[in-house]
Amino acid sequence: MRDKVTERWGTYEAFHITLGDKRVSDIVITNHAMMRYRDRIDRTSKGFEKIAGWAWECLKQGRIKHYYRNEEDVYLVDDDLVMVAEFSEIPGEYDLVGRPMHRMIIVTFLGRMSETIELRDLRSYYSWLRHSRRMTLMKNSRKRK
Repeated sequence: MRDKVTERWGTYEAFHITLGDKRVSDIVITNHAMMRYRDRIDRTSKGFEKIAGWAWECLKQGRIKHYYRNEEDVYLVDDDLVMVAEFSEIPGEYDLVGRPMHRMIIVTFLGRMSETIELRDLRSYYSWLRHSRRMTLMKNSRKRK
């Protein structure tokens, strides 16, 4: 998803937006993220292009921030929506200084903190989720014996 509004011809630097130490110049939405977006955020969304355009606007306006300071894969949009994103370098694209450009791959949308209280502390939520799954597996294995 490149910025379609930009009409600056003749520039030597690829257009990018800085997020942390990454220079994002492209956004990719996975199928899983598309399904989660429809389920948890907006049921009327139509297609990858619309979600990528929305994410690009959020990125341009500085509405996407790190969820935790040290982790680079969980992000907050508008201090409410929790999403997981990965980054990969775009081969052959560099800024004027020679730093690589990155592609933001949105893996999934976890939901809104205002609707799902457990998302306020992801570490405790995931530890609870692991524990509940482990207990379910243990309970099921007891039934089989």
